[in-house]
Amino acid sequence: MGEHKRIVIEDYPVENLPEELRGGIEPGHRVTVTVEEASDRWSDLFRRIDAYQSANARPVTTEEAVARVRALRDEWD
Repeated sequence: MGEHKRIVIEDYPVENLPEELRGGIEPGHRVTVTVEEASDRWSDLFRRIDAYQSANARPVTTEEAVARVRALRDEWD
């Protein structure tokens, strides 16, 4: 699993930012700028799914899931 690159610059002058990144903040103010490397969304999603499944090793069958949902639904009836 690769780490995402992230750069944080605090106390950065707004006037040094391109106009489209200023977001209506007036010159003279100072901001924190965070730049993160874009991740491959699909590989990130699959990595998270794998991590979740590894942490929750007990698989649930369709029948178990349906029974749980019905039990919860019946609590409201």
